[in-house]
Amino acid sequence: MPALADCWRTVAFDWPGFGYSDTPALDKFSYDFDAYAGVLAAVADALDMKRYALWLHDYGSQIGLRHAIAHPDRIAALIIQNGDIYEDVLGPKYETIKAWWADKSDVTHRPLEEAVSEEGFRQEFVGEVPEEVARRVCPDLWKLHWPLMNTPTRKAVAVGLMEKLEQNLTWFPRYQSFLREQQPPTLILWGPQDGYMPQQAARAYHRDVPTAELHLLEEAGHWLLETHFEEALPLVRDFLSRTLG
Repeated sequence: MPALADCWRTVAFDWPGFGYSDTPALDKFSYDFDAYAGVLAAVADALDMKRYALWLHDYGSQIGLRHAIAHPDRIAALIIQNGDIYEDVLGPKYETIKAWWADKSDVTHRPLEEAVSEEGFRQEFVGEVPEEVARRVCPDLWKLHWPLMNTPTRKAVAVGLMEKLEQNLTWFPRYQSFLREQQPPTLILWGPQDGYMPQQAARAYHRDVPTAELHLLEEAGHWLLETHFEEALPLVRDFLSRTLG
């Protein structure tokens, strides 16, 4: 954000149940993608934001595109970083989640629970990229994150979001339709070393937004800003200069 703030207003926040934001009880906040899209709209309204670019990454792709469907007039541009909306190109790491979708048992659910741990988070950051690239990732990303997440409610929220990905598949055609109809200026910035979202998931966006600019940072994974920031930054600045001014 500081690397963009000389030219543009940048806004980010911790979602309910994550980081330094509050964690309402499970019966007070639904912790699903619709609820988070509502939070995004409320933040934009509170800050009197009328038109803006969205940076979509991971779960944020699902949240941000629901917001965009509800408020198409607000969306000036999209930056998409490893966010999947095409079911036919989901990567091999989805097999663990799909196993639970197919057989909702304790055995298939256990890997989801085990992923919400300090070691699980560490593997998400460094487990897929070459060792040389992994050395660029600061351990703070899981060492500082895990103590914030290590509560019964927050662990339940994290597992619950993985469970709700099944329901989210029904939204994929709606996301695709929005892109196809609206044709927003789009930058696709992608780390292909991603077991959930390989490079085919990035190229699939060209089905609906053929003019989208696509950049594959070959050795990067899901968390490309942590490892390939110097490569990514000029691409983002150039895109925003041309689309937002």
